[in-house]
Amino acid sequence: MLIIPAVDIKMGRCVRLLQGRKDSETVFSDNPSAMAARWESEGAELLHIVDLDGAFEKSPQNIEVVKGIVDRVEIPVQLGGGIRTMDSVAMYLDLGVSRVILGTEAIQNPSFVYDACQRYPGKIVVGIDARDGMVAIDGWTETTKRQAIDVAEEFEGQGVAAIVFTDINKDGMQRGVNIDATRQLAQSVSIPVIASGGVSSIDDIKTLLPLEELGVQGVITGRALYSGELDLKQAIEISRA
Repeated sequence: MLIIPAVDIKMGRCVRLLQGRKDSETVFSDNPSAMAARWESEGAELLHIVDLDGAFEKSPQNIEVVKGIVDRVEIPVQLGGGIRTMDSVAMYLDLGVSRVILGTEAIQNPSFVYDACQRYPGKIVVGIDARDGMVAIDGWTETTKRQAIDVAEEFEGQGVAAIVFTDINKDGMQRGVNIDATRQLAQSVSIPVIASGGVSSIDDIKTLLPLEELGVQGVITGRALYSGELDLKQAIEISRA
């Protein structure tokens, strides 16, 4: 199972939010590319980048910062936040991003995902963010009436490389991963699933490992790494055991 460090960018800085709220920001670094390089040096095989400003403004906002990260590290980078057009998808892929994550646009316009998957095979990831099982959009500011599993099933067989499933109530809270919801989603589709939200310690990694056989191929962790509660090297070692 991949242990995937998160680098969330807001106003050019590396930050973490609690449950995605703008007013709950903690700044961990003024140099996101240096932070990305640190995680690479500690063994990360994939980085998860989020343009938080892009998510809130509905269009890419930290392009130069993203470019700085891509130019600095050699490992693959997946990126989400404000990607609403095919031009944005193409721009980021041309920049060197390995995979782009479509969130709100995927929920509101599934045909956009289908078209993107055909045009860029293996490069499109769908982000499904849920609050109490219901999908949230627009930087988590609006909760829809759609179940996360129903949305995931829409993309079955369409060429989606992975689904990043985030439990918003858990995100940034370091209170453990929503194992049951992650298991149910992974069992509902054949698309690989990446878990996100709530990792607090090495015990959470151990709890997730049995889900790998169900299709959970990775877990994204942010605040626990930055606070020192989770050691990336140790987590990677355990995930490979």
